[in-house]
Amino acid sequence: MNKNIQAQKSEQRDVGPWWQQPWPWLLMLGPLVAIIGCVITMTLAFRNFSDEPVFDGGMKRGLVVERHTGKPSVAESR
Repeated sequence: MNKNIQAQKSEQRDVGPWWQQPWPWLLMLGPLVAIIGCVITMTLAFRNFSDEPVFDGGMKRGLVVERHTGKPSVAESR
């Protein structure tokens, strides 16, 4: 009886290669969609907004855009 149960378990485990199962592909689909979305977002950001000038009295320092309404103080100029 014990051999019969072991034979049934071995038959159930042998389901073929992993790429023929739906679960690995379903689990990989989420990160793949996130990577594709990231690439699309970065492409649109660099194509459309990379060299926009700053208007209305703003000052761009690296990635930060600061708006100054008056004369900068001594501390800000350093």
